[in-house]
Amino acid sequence: MLSSTLQPNASSSTPARAAQTPEANAAHDADGLPLPRRLAAVAAILGAGVLVVLDGAIANIALPSIAQQLQAAPADAVWIVTAYQLAVVMFLLPASAIGERFGYRRVFAGGVALFTAASVLCALAPSLPWLVAARCLQGLGSAAVMPLGLALLRFTYPRRLLARSIAWNALAVAAASAAGPTLGALLLSVAGWPWLFAVNLPIGLVVLVACAALPSPQRSARQIDVWSIALNAALFAAFVMGCDRLVAHPLQGGAMLALSAVCMVLLVRREMPKAAPLIPLDLLRVHSFRVSVIASVCCFTGQMAALVALPFYIQHELGQSAVTAGLLMTPWPLAVMLAAPLSARLAQRVPTAWLCAAGSACFALGLALCALWPLHGNPALPIAVFTSLAGLGFGFFQTPNNQNMLLSAPKERSGAAGGAQGTARLTGLTLGSLGMSLAFALLSPQNAVHWGLGIAALAALAGSVVSLLRSSARTVVAA
Repeated sequence: MLSSTLQPNASSSTPARAAQTPEANAAHDADGLPLPRRLAAVAAILGAGVLVVLDGAIANIALPSIAQQLQAAPADAVWIVTAYQLAVVMFLLPASAIGERFGYRRVFAGGVALFTAASVLCALAPSLPWLVAARCLQGLGSAAVMPLGLALLRFTYPRRLLARSIAWNALAVAAASAAGPTLGALLLSVAGWPWLFAVNLPIGLVVLVACAALPSPQRSARQIDVWSIALNAALFAAFVMGCDRLVAHPLQGGAMLALSAVCMVLLVRREMPKAAPLIPLDLLRVHSFRVSVIASVCCFTGQMAALVALPFYIQHELGQSAVTAGLLMTPWPLAVMLAAPLSARLAQRVPTAWLCAAGSACFALGLALCALWPLHGNPALPIAVFTSLAGLGFGFFQTPNNQNMLLSAPKERSGAAGGAQGTARLTGLTLGSLGMSLAFALLSPQNAVHWGLGIAALAALAGSVVSLLRSSARTVVAA
């Protein structure tokens, strides 16, 4: 329904008309930064990305230790994670708009500085409310780093190397995600939980120094609409909280989702006439961009559902230990790391729509095999093979899909494209988590796991089908 209201018309704004195809927009890109400045800029972008991803991964494993030391109930301690995620999803799009208005480099560096300072506050936290508030500040910093880092890559690398830069970014994020739990466990074995946050200080300071090498693109003349930012925050906060409460408290969850829908309608009506709207409606009018966003939501929905279901499957149904479960799931991020640079090379020779469709189909096959393959005796080898297949497929999907989203937008709207990419990812992760919550509430644990993996496979397959629709993008735009 939304896509039908976003079709181009004679009164479309200039950014909407400029956003045509990745090839058309790429033809107008400058040739990036010269060496060696480019290397320092890349270090800042990748370093900041690894910092925020690694912190999120290692914080999860510390929840029991934090709850015990701060004398907090486990249910309350979960807010250490929830507060961070809420802040990120609420302010991704506003941070992109602020970056376009005040400069990508300035806002990106501000996000790194805020994240680093909030990490110190986390390490010094004497109570749970203090820690939760500091985690909110960390989330605000991450909301600036995530979308603007992707946008800055477009101004840092030469056009011919942009796909490779996105692949290296995906590889760094996958490596940080894979290493997070292990590094967190190692730190907890030799020091207290505050050190999990304190180690961000020296890393953040190094990244801040490297930020001086970042490009400084021309700023936009757009105005920042405070009411739109408030509606956007309410929209995503109500959506995430509604999904979280829908199973245990259906009335509360349903009311919050209804509030989220009302906020979305009000926000779209307020932003529709603007040339550079907070929600990138101008970009969503472009067929190629819109299809990539939908495919991203589908595949991240499948990823989260699978990552929730697999530990229960391996530990409860297959009788393996938690350590074994972790080891059997490790091939997934490792395969993503392997696929990212390979997909960047293939994207120069193969249409990205086909590459995304093949990758998400491979992703779906790996998940379907996890759900349906009869496992007997030692299940380690087949599970490792299936998770590797899923990781390879996801890696081959993610890099060209992100590349297409970025290049489908005019260069001056790169921040909005990065914000849309992050919002699609977080929306998919929330939907996947909600799907597994519903499965566990409505089915027996064994059936819920298999149905969850099946739903994850179907979501990934939907991403494959949707990606194929992008092959008609040129004709749609040309018309």
